[in-house]
Amino acid sequence: MILKPRLEDIKIIFFYLGKIMIGLGLVMVLPALLGLALGEVNPMLDFVLALEVTLIFGLILTKLCATSKDLNWMHGMIVVSLSWVVAMILGAIPLYLSGHWKSFLDACFDTMSGFTTTGLTLVCDLDHLSYAHNFWRHFGPFIGGQGITVVALSFFVKGTSGAFKMYVGEARDEKLAPNVVDTARFIWFISIIYLIIGTLSLGVAGIFLGMKPFSAFFHGVCIFMAGFDTAGFAPQSQNILYYHSFIYEAIIVIIMIAGAFNFNLHYQLWIGNRKEIYKNIESKVFLLSVSALVFVTAVGLQQMHIYDNAVILFRKGFFQVISGHTTTGYMTIYAQQFISEWGNFALVGLICAMAFGGSACSTAGGIKMLRLGIIFKALKEDLKRIILPEKAVVVQRYHHIKEVFLEDKTVRAALLITLCYIVLFGVGSLVGMFYGNSFLTSLFESTSAAANVGLSCGITNVDMPVGLKLTYIVQMWAGRLEFMSIFTLIGFMVAVIKGK
Repeated sequence: MILKPRLEDIKIIFFYLGKIMIGLGLVMVLPALLGLALGEVNPMLDFVLALEVTLIFGLILTKLCATSKDLNWMHGMIVVSLSWVVAMILGAIPLYLSGHWKSFLDACFDTMSGFTTTGLTLVCDLDHLSYAHNFWRHFGPFIGGQGITVVALSFFVKGTSGAFKMYVGEARDEKLAPNVVDTARFIWFISIIYLIIGTLSLGVAGIFLGMKPFSAFFHGVCIFMAGFDTAGFAPQSQNILYYHSFIYEAIIVIIMIAGAFNFNLHYQLWIGNRKEIYKNIESKVFLLSVSALVFVTAVGLQQMHIYDNAVILFRKGFFQVISGHTTTGYMTIYAQQFISEWGNFALVGLICAMAFGGSACSTAGGIKMLRLGIIFKALKEDLKRIILPEKAVVVQRYHHIKEVFLEDKTVRAALLITLCYIVLFGVGSLVGMFYGNSFLTSLFESTSAAANVGLSCGITNVDMPVGLKLTYIVQMWAGRLEFMSIFTLIGFMVAVIKGK
């Protein structure tokens, strides 16, 4: 028998959801202030209206559903699942009011893409978008990359066990500090330090490229926020191709790799444990995977004879593989070139890079290096058991911050999530094919959406069918939260409807 949730359960969920809405409303002050400072009156008013609506709804929920009770696992998972949907809707208000999105659904698509650090976009005339709205597009990934609930944990939620439930609901389960609130604050601290360094580096590079100082540093801060948080948004419609600079691309590669690495690894480097980067299973798997896929992509590009020399071939291929593997989605070629010039072999290599993704507990999406490493270790253990005598004791370990013995439950969890991703990639591909796209292009775009990458071969555009837009929104949402909290939400909704 399915038990119907109690009224108290619903109050707890909406109370914490209200707190997250308040946090979202407060961060909207930044683009509003930017619009005010630059004399962009209408954009400023767009954000004032949006933050008023967000704060009002947030305050109403926290007052009507006020409670001192802590969250349990179910509450935490549901709050997280709903918070991303609510953030999508409320965050889309100022974008839609700008007039640069054809419909509110298109604006929702872009906010979900931003908050989930995907980077697929349906914006119209991006090159003439206001500074305030452009900043919001890039600030969304900076919020979402660290985690929407991390914003709330940092400022509005006390260091309780309930906070940890919300933190885990966002597909993070590693504490860097004694409690999860301090962990959330460290994530923000290290992100802001990197923000300053990255913005300065890109800003100076932009000035050397001939950009005016304000424009150079505005582009720098936007590119960093979307790069470190592996989102792939850019201030110009040509994306990174706009800059035509090897130095700019080199800085971005460093930023993308930093964003795709585990925050726990950043913490270890911060406290002086530099050996961890060489010992960690995620670092090793990432290096092996990138090396193999760069080779595959280079071979595919060489077969197509589209680049004049090996230097250009490596520059284009390496950048796109890193962009795909870190799930950033920055592009130094036009979307249509993936299909018209790259060929199937190179495209398959790039699809694999997108599917594999970055590290666990990072801003990256995809299956994750840790899971792939665990699955490889499990296969290695099984092979040893087949080869060695029956009485031989086979024990597999891997290093992830500390030495960890491989357990069956860990392998099962890694395989389950990997299978969920494969199914999600497949479902999105079938929907894409239903609307008349080829299998390979459908798989490319589906993998990009579900793994929160943002690379596009041209399917994602303002005129694509509503069904495909909704499919990609769901894929971005499910891929970012890694399924468990969404499964919990579905179970909760079934209990509300059918429970007794």
